[in-house]
Amino acid sequence: METIEKDRLVREIQDLKLKYGSNRDALLPILQDLQEKYRYLPGIIMQEVAFALGIKPVEVEGVVSFYSFFRSKGKYGKYVIRLCQTVSCDLAAKKEIAEKLCQELGISFGETTKGDLFTLEYTNCLGMCDQAPALMINEHLIAKVTADQIPGIIKDCINGFEYSKFPLTVKSKVEKSGPIINHGLKNGESLSLALKLSPEKIISLIEASHLKGRGGAGFPTATKWKAASKAQGNTKYIVCNADEGEPGTFKDRYLLEQHIDVLLDGMAIAAYTIGAQKGFIYLRGEYLYLKEHIAKAIDQKTQNGYLGDSILDKPDFHFFIEIRMGAGAYICGEESALIESLEGKRGEPRNRPPFPVEKGYQSMPTVVNNVETFLDVALICAKGSDWFLKYGTDKSTGTKIFSVSGDCKRPGIYELPFGTTISELLKEVGGEGAKAVQVGGASGECVHQKDFGHRLAYEDIPSGGSIIVFGTNRDMLEVAKNFMEFFVDESCGQCTPCREGNVKLLDGIIQLQEGRCSPTHLNDLKKLANTIKISSRCGLGQTSPNPFLSILENFEDEFRRDNGNT
Repeated sequence: METIEKDRLVREIQDLKLKYGSNRDALLPILQDLQEKYRYLPGIIMQEVAFALGIKPVEVEGVVSFYSFFRSKGKYGKYVIRLCQTVSCDLAAKKEIAEKLCQELGISFGETTKGDLFTLEYTNCLGMCDQAPALMINEHLIAKVTADQIPGIIKDCINGFEYSKFPLTVKSKVEKSGPIINHGLKNGESLSLALKLSPEKIISLIEASHLKGRGGAGFPTATKWKAASKAQGNTKYIVCNADEGEPGTFKDRYLLEQHIDVLLDGMAIAAYTIGAQKGFIYLRGEYLYLKEHIAKAIDQKTQNGYLGDSILDKPDFHFFIEIRMGAGAYICGEESALIESLEGKRGEPRNRPPFPVEKGYQSMPTVVNNVETFLDVALICAKGSDWFLKYGTDKSTGTKIFSVSGDCKRPGIYELPFGTTISELLKEVGGEGAKAVQVGGASGECVHQKDFGHRLAYEDIPSGGSIIVFGTNRDMLEVAKNFMEFFVDESCGQCTPCREGNVKLLDGIIQLQEGRCSPTHLNDLKKLANTIKISSRCGLGQTSPNPFLSILENFEDEFRRDNGNT
């Protein structure tokens, strides 16, 4: 590790303050830059950053300890290899990769090689579920890894990390597109058309389309924007939630890669509608490789007059977008936790009310929507609500972009109208004969084969976009265990039901696997799961028992038989 000289460190922090600002909300980007240089964040860095920003060292330490990508101890290698451990990679022979990594490096997960060259860790979903298994070396993603490639990857690191033989990322394949993906819009076209309308007319247009947020919760977009437009505040903000950490989800990564111009138009339309001057794209830490691509698109938009001052010659319309990186925390997908993170704090959900549209970022009115929602808004403004209403159902209008992975012939991106049945989707993806389908990622619902006639819609089985297919040979108890391990790992720990209850559910699954979970105890665990759902503070705890309950409900006979109980 590099020796940290205090005077030089102080100068570096001052330079970073000029780059990111001197307020508390500059904390995460300052820490990220310092860790990139020094590889970890020891006490001296945390103390000097705290002093420079006028906050307490314990506050900085609390932030560093919260995010999984921050490291406060020096025993880390030059190359940190993180292997995805969530379910799609689990289905794709992750264990073989893990064994080969340990064999080649001579260490176990959580350890560092002598000489501090390699550190080996597990990590949660990397957003490469259709190209599993995946791993991450520092900020570089490698997809479709095989055990035979591991020696070469390690050798490549030793020789300077050039990856001449190993592609860093592979773009997801669009297996079925529709009116959103095939939008045909020119750069800036939707914004130009929207600015011919009044903010009130835009809200009416979105309201007429019945657009609901595509992040999973399904809250009406027009209702959110209307509240923000009426809220009092000297400054208002637009935030794009690009922190897709739900296992099995990778659609936003594709949209950020291929449709960034329309996304930026959607954000600018939102700003014009509610009167915002500043916007953020909160990009998950695992997608760092996309930051330069997005930054170039923002710069180009600014040069062409679609962002910045006096947008498209409107003297009172100014809107600037900044990219902020996450640091490895699934909970920051929840909008109030994301705002806390933007403010340089631990990503812990806030009590509501007040809601972000009233008091969000810096206590000012803030609209938070996800990537797909902003894209839909831009298209509705360009093509009209009637065009949007041609697709979907009465209660779930439009199309939905799905991320499909698991035991199917054609994993990838699918755009399908709301109301499509699970059976119809399985036929599209080559997953006929599946044993079960997880809809909505780890926090969603495990659907049994007998229920494949249900529709993917808000009024039937809602989904933020993740579809994971399980073949007939899959051990569903092992699937439940993987999901619960994810929630135990990702719980922010703020409330007792989620922090302690999910550990108990995971212990119960292990007891089932070992054949020592009695029917009485199993019933107690079901009661506990329902208690967690109704008493947890935020959406993570309120949905974390879903896979436990739905998998038990659909496959309990199988589990009881394995435990010798009938």
